[in-house]
Amino acid sequence: MKFVDYVKVKSWFIAFYILLMTVVTLFMYMDSDGSSGIGNMVYLNIICFAGAVLYLVIGYYYRRPYYQMLQQMKISKMEEVTALLPEPQHPQQAIVNEWVGQLQRLHSAQLQQQLREKKDHQDFIMSWIHEVKLPITASRLLLENGMTHNAEAVMDKLEDEIDKIDHYVEQALYYSRIDSFNRDYLITETALESLIKASVKKYAKLFINKRIQFQMAGKRLIVHTDGKWLGYMIDQIVSNALKYTGENGRILFRCEEDAAEKRLVIEDTGIGIKAEDLPRVFDRGFTGGTGRTEAKSTGMGLYLAHQMALKLSHRLTVDSAEGESTAFTLHFHKFKQE
Repeated sequence: MKFVDYVKVKSWFIAFYILLMTVVTLFMYMDSDGSSGIGNMVYLNIICFAGAVLYLVIGYYYRRPYYQMLQQMKISKMEEVTALLPEPQHPQQAIVNEWVGQLQRLHSAQLQQQLREKKDHQDFIMSWIHEVKLPITASRLLLENGMTHNAEAVMDKLEDEIDKIDHYVEQALYYSRIDSFNRDYLITETALESLIKASVKKYAKLFINKRIQFQMAGKRLIVHTDGKWLGYMIDQIVSNALKYTGENGRILFRCEEDAAEKRLVIEDTGIGIKAEDLPRVFDRGFTGGTGRTEAKSTGMGLYLAHQMALKLSHRLTVDSAEGESTAFTLHFHKFKQE
């Protein structure tokens, strides 16, 4: 810091000094009785001016080392900032040091969060690539061996593999858009029954092949939500239920309502979830004991569904009895007029 800059910082002190000395000089002039009074005024002004200059010079050389150290700091890592800060010389500098420390800690936390998200994104991409390669390879094998098999059966299996690819592509699309969710949703009145039927129709082939019974119970409900995102959430829950429900099983869609909320319960008669895995069902990439028995489980579907529910101000909960059933519940807040 140059001396001129320091003087500019002390401009309020200088202005106050000039005003004060002007007032004092005027009073002394009005009370003066000749040349001795004027001499006293000159003497007083010289002494006070010398004192003010001395105060500025001493203050400048006292403060200069702190600012010189700041200017000479060469930071290669954000973590070094607080360690390299010079010792504060007065409370104001201590406040600045503390503020810089808080800024460094905030930056460090945000950086760690970004690194975690980057790693999670990379893990998802690697997992997604491996998963999508399986149906692509299967499709090629079907095409290569199709000439020696029944064409209708080959086409049926090929359609299954294409559906799997479509599922993975859709999952990647929604995963990439989850962070920009606030720019891509529209809250409207949506009938749960229409979304349920659309999801069942989408997976009709799996329902038929595994002879899984589809049931609906409860009243017809209208909820305030984004139909596209809620439809995807229901698809993920249904897909998960179909994956872990054996042949001749059942999937029940039950609509409920009370004074506080509306609920959609999707319950299956599948293999269930272990009690120790329930708290982590919605974690990113978590498959648990149930998922590890399925080679095709990525653990992303329920994570995405849970994140979407939070962003839409809904809640997604799960209840399960291992070996018996699993029930996912979507909770919708009720408005006062409802």
